[in-house]
Amino acid sequence: MANKVKQVWASGKAVVNAWLAIPSGFSAEVIAQCGFDSVTVDMQHGVQDYQSMVQCFQSMHAHPVTPMVRVPWNEPGIIGKVLDGGAYGVICPMVNTPQEAKNLVSYAKYPPKGVRSNGPIRAGMYGSAGTYQQTANDEIVLLPMMETKTAVENMEAILDVEGIDGVYIGPSDLGFSYGLVPKLDRDEPEILKIYEKIIKECGKRGLNPGIHCSGAEGAVRAINMGFKLVTLSNEVGLMQVYARMQVNQTREKSGG
Repeated sequence: MANKVKQVWASGKAVVNAWLAIPSGFSAEVIAQCGFDSVTVDMQHGVQDYQSMVQCFQSMHAHPVTPMVRVPWNEPGIIGKVLDGGAYGVICPMVNTPQEAKNLVSYAKYPPKGVRSNGPIRAGMYGSAGTYQQTANDEIVLLPMMETKTAVENMEAILDVEGIDGVYIGPSDLGFSYGLVPKLDRDEPEILKIYEKIIKECGKRGLNPGIHCSGAEGAVRAINMGFKLVTLSNEVGLMQVYARMQVNQTREKSGG
């Protein structure tokens, strides 16, 4: 299975990513048919666990989306396990130093580039027997999250770490670490200046910056800034927004 995320980047376009917080294979199946390039199962702040992640991947398998995961932490056990379960991309939270970025790369790659243990129980189905291991180090997308003041201060050293494909911005935590209200689509000049530097430094290194957005408006703005992967809220947020819109429209046009 080719990694569609890398194919989109190679074409010069931006990846449109979905986000799954609900532990439901049916929800995953529906989202996978909506035109996204990739679908990320959120094991950090979502209500997902390993079993539900596998169910989501199984439900998405018939559709041309790249299965990815946000792991709960930068830890070798869970990173190796989500990759063995079929993840073709790992987004890792709270990577604040170059050493932590090096650890992420080491946990996610097979020797000699890393220390990942061999046992791709589901991932092996993406190739014939023995071929997955030959391509996994190159095909898997690794995006450490840059979401703290400390990470920003270490930005260039983190981006210099060999083996990462870019970084993923968590706007809520990033703003929070600067004493601002946590939210997704930020407009504060000091934060926008950070975004500009991240995009510039990624560009110098051929890396792909990603960011979490609240919806299409923020995603379009991010793409126009130079971000190469944008996430449209999550399925919970999309459901809430559309449901509220329909309820409000019904009440408004029926006289309440």
